[in-house]
Amino acid sequence: MPGLIVPQMANGSRYDALMSDPENLLRLRRKHGEGRPLDVDADDGARLVRAQSLRNAFVASLIVFVVFCIAWAALTSATGRVFPWLTVVLGWLTGVAVRRTGRGVDWRFPLLAGIVTLLGCLGSNIVLAASTTAVEFGTGTLDILRAVTTMTWPVFFDEVWNIGDSFFAVFSAGLAAVLAPRKLTRGQYYALRLWYRQSDGHD
Repeated sequence: MPGLIVPQMANGSRYDALMSDPENLLRLRRKHGEGRPLDVDADDGARLVRAQSLRNAFVASLIVFVVFCIAWAALTSATGRVFPWLTVVLGWLTGVAVRRTGRGVDWRFPLLAGIVTLLGCLGSNIVLAASTTAVEFGTGTLDILRAVTTMTWPVFFDEVWNIGDSFFAVFSAGLAAVLAPRKLTRGQYYALRLWYRQSDGHD
C-alpha cells in the first residue's frame, strides 16, 4: 500500500528534522511571522510630545476661518445663493490645519478644532449675513458689523440661523475633532504609550 511520499531534500539535516517530527510533514508555513520587535523607547514618545504646538494649531485655525469667511461671502455674492453645507468644508479644513501645524497627540487638539469650528460656523454665518445686508443697503460689510447691537442678535437667530445651520455646525465640529490628531504609526503609538507609562510612574 503506497504511503506518503516525501521528496528527498538537498539539506540532509533539514530532512532528518522533518522525519523526526511527523506533524511537520503536513504543517503549512505561517503566512505571517511573529513580527519584529519595535525599536522604540519612551524617549521617542517624549519627542512626539515636544513636537506638539497648540499655538501653531490655533493660529492656523484662525487663518482658515478668515479665508473661509471671505471665500464664502464671495461665492454667495457671485451666485446669489447661500450654501449652508459649506460649513462642513470649514470643519474639514480646520481639522487638517490643526493636524498638520499642531502635530498634536493629546486631547487638547481635537477639543481646539471642535470649538474653533463651532465658533467659526457661527461667525461665518454672521459675516455672511452682514455681507448680504451690506449689499442691500449699499454699504460695507464692516460698517454693518460695527452697527451690530444687542438688539441685533435675537433677529439673527430668529431669521438667519436655523436648525439646518445647527446641524451642519455640530457635524463640522465633530469632523474637525476627528481629523485634528496627528496620525501615528504603530511604532510612534507604542513609543507614546511607553512615555505615558513612564511619566505616570508605572514603569
